[in-house]
Amino acid sequence: MLLAHDPDDVRAAEEPLLAAGAPLMDRAAFALAVRTAHVLRAARGRVAGAHVVLLVGAGNNGGDALHAGARLARRGVRVTALLAAPRVHAGGLAALEAAHGRVVRVDDLAPDDLAPDDLGAEDATPDDVAPGRASGEPPVPSQVPPLLAHADVVLDGLLGIGARGGGVRGAAGTLVAALADARSAAGRPLVVAVDVPSGIGVADGTAAGAVVQADLTVTFGAAKPGLLLPPAATAAGAVEAVDIGLTLPTRPAVARLETSDAADLWPVPGGTAQKYSRGVLGVVAGSAAYPGAAVLSVSGALGAGVGMVRYVGDAGPQVLAAHPEVVVGEGRVQAWVLGSGVAPDDDAQRDRVRTALAHAVRHGEPAVVDAGALDLLPERVPPHVVLTPHAGELATLLRARGDDVDRADVEAAPLAHARRAHELTGATVLLKGGVTVVVGPHGTVYAQADAPAWLATAGAGDVLGGVLGAVLAGRAADVPADPTLPAALAALAALVHGRAAHEANPGGPVAASDVARAVPAVVRALVGA
Repeated sequence: MLLAHDPDDVRAAEEPLLAAGAPLMDRAAFALAVRTAHVLRAARGRVAGAHVVLLVGAGNNGGDALHAGARLARRGVRVTALLAAPRVHAGGLAALEAAHGRVVRVDDLAPDDLAPDDLGAEDATPDDVAPGRASGEPPVPSQVPPLLAHADVVLDGLLGIGARGGGVRGAAGTLVAALADARSAAGRPLVVAVDVPSGIGVADGTAAGAVVQADLTVTFGAAKPGLLLPPAATAAGAVEAVDIGLTLPTRPAVARLETSDAADLWPVPGGTAQKYSRGVLGVVAGSAAYPGAAVLSVSGALGAGVGMVRYVGDAGPQVLAAHPEVVVGEGRVQAWVLGSGVAPDDDAQRDRVRTALAHAVRHGEPAVVDAGALDLLPERVPPHVVLTPHAGELATLLRARGDDVDRADVEAAPLAHARRAHELTGATVLLKGGVTVVVGPHGTVYAQADAPAWLATAGAGDVLGGVLGAVLAGRAADVPADPTLPAALAALAALVHGRAAHEANPGGPVAASDVARAVPAVVRALVGA
């Protein structure tokens, strides 16, 4: 499991070690230099002769970058540090200069400050400066864009873990804009973020303004929440956490399930299992007008290995045509999937959803509440009720409960709004998106980034609901003892759902039915891992 801890907890864990003289920066810089060398070797076959540019701010991340740059320079790498602050880490600066790295203060750059050898023979220096990238920001010195464009790797050490997500401003902001332009035009350089990509909201995953887009983030002590949470997670690239000896709280701020976690959580039948002990799932979804939602929900559940599905609604003929093993009609179940494809004017199906939801709340049966069931939610529900909205549906739910919020607000701060929905309803909340956020009781937060962008397709959420319903039914007996378990199972379903999209057509488009058909193979691989 990949665990992320709040910046305040990381600082508190560092304090006693720093007071005792532990060389935390040396450990971080060593790991950063080693990982950067791996990136260089993979990209160009060797380390010596490469060109690495450091973007250096005033904080400790800038110090890490400078010390790592010094180590790389001693291995034959040409290192240029662009200092975006009047004062930077003195020890790191001295180390880089002693290793013969080049140090350039951005504010001091003028047309002749960098010789052609520093830029590459084909580089031009047409004007003294290029226009500034934002109102009130300084202009970009003309040497900076070609310098960045011809670097093999850029280390981003501009901002640290105190950043709150407002983007990068001032001289540092001009560097971020120039870096983005270089990558857009030339497809290079590769970017390695030092601890966090500059500009993100480190604690909450927000990402407004100028943000460094990294290919790799090397983070120290523990991952930070913004590396796992949307929208900032997309700026982090691959995340590698380096152990530097910190003792952190047992409960993380955010967790991400990995393969071994999924294998431990998945309900695998034993030798004495039968269909009822494996879980019976009630599905109240779809309608005569929208039968596809019912079929896809059932497909997801059956693919995930539920013992039995009971379908309730007007799409019974279509469900049976696709899955003759389904039982149509009411009966005893262990969990529910409610609301997919239920139209606002379908009074009969909405009444069935109300009845099933009330039964689930009253009898402690886990329930997935999606789409057309969200507006039927009681004022308060227990955490074994799992809401599965997308951003627009979550905004609608919050507005109905008095919050002035729209879809864009939710997309800008998914964690904050998912938490708000949990606070207002008591439910576990799975907010669907490119990175799926799950919020449960006792501060439980998961962030799963297993799905390709191709999974943003009609019906995919119906399949997810079926997969989640299956694991809730299979683990229904365990839910009463652990109110955080539904959140873990929701993250588990998101993991399987995302991987099934990859399995269905790696690197290419998928339909929701393709995803459902791929679920059994993904489950097989997980439980056999």
